[in-house]
Amino acid sequence: MKVGLIQQSCVADVEANKRKLAENIAEVARRGAELVVLQELHNSLYFCQVESVDNFDLAEPIPGPGTDFYGQLARQHGIVLVTSLFERRAAGLYHNTAVVFEKDGSIAGKYRKMHIPDDPAYYEKFYFTPGDLGFRPIETSVGRLGVQVCWDQWYPEGARLMALRGAELLIYPTAIGYESSDTPEEQERQREAWTTVQRGHAVANGLPVITVNRVGHESDPSGQTRGIQFWGSSFVCGPQGELLYRAPKDEETNAVIDIDLHRSEQVRRWWPFLRDRRIEEFDGLTRRYLD
Repeated sequence: MKVGLIQQSCVADVEANKRKLAENIAEVARRGAELVVLQELHNSLYFCQVESVDNFDLAEPIPGPGTDFYGQLARQHGIVLVTSLFERRAAGLYHNTAVVFEKDGSIAGKYRKMHIPDDPAYYEKFYFTPGDLGFRPIETSVGRLGVQVCWDQWYPEGARLMALRGAELLIYPTAIGYESSDTPEEQERQREAWTTVQRGHAVANGLPVITVNRVGHESDPSGQTRGIQFWGSSFVCGPQGELLYRAPKDEETNAVIDIDLHRSEQVRRWWPFLRDRRIEEFDGLTRRYLD
């Protein structure tokens, strides 16, 4: 299967971001992409650098105008499309939600981000209620997609539960970057750790992983920090963690990558981790900490 990745920078103008995405989606579709994955919260700047109630104006219902727009693009190009939207579920109730569109433009399913960070410049707990849809793959014409969002990518439990429910791919729309006060060495350690942990999910579950990150610098509206330099580096790896593609860390990129979904079957025969799991000994995983 051919997978399209769109790694781009964003501006304050939502409609400009959407027009740019539409052009990039058209490009990777022309190059044969059957599945196209976008980055986290791609319609706008990463607004979570500050806590402002005005930013809730960016949210929209699902279904709504955003799903109409991206559904039309999926239908126009005959692709399965993975998007990342700021969902207004009700007044005062919002989610960070990935929406997947089928080739006919219909909504195949959605996933609400489960793990919500609260760190300097990543004040997501102010905006997002933790997801309540569980870790369930979304059925599409190109396979069962184990879609999660950004901070979820650090947790092996989510990847495992997606695999146990039959996911054929693990997919992570992402918005992550450097804290400007860190040394270059520390910044590189963080970027490599981010890549490594997700490659580990591929190995542990015998599944390909697709991760699409933002790129470019976004200022802190409050002026308290020097903003975020998103580190790009979107990548695809195979079921043994082998890197099939890795984007630059400082450039916008449209890429189309071939993934062999049949390879997972063979890798799982070589490495039958699911067979050998000692599930009767894992009760402690449901506890916060074992004193």
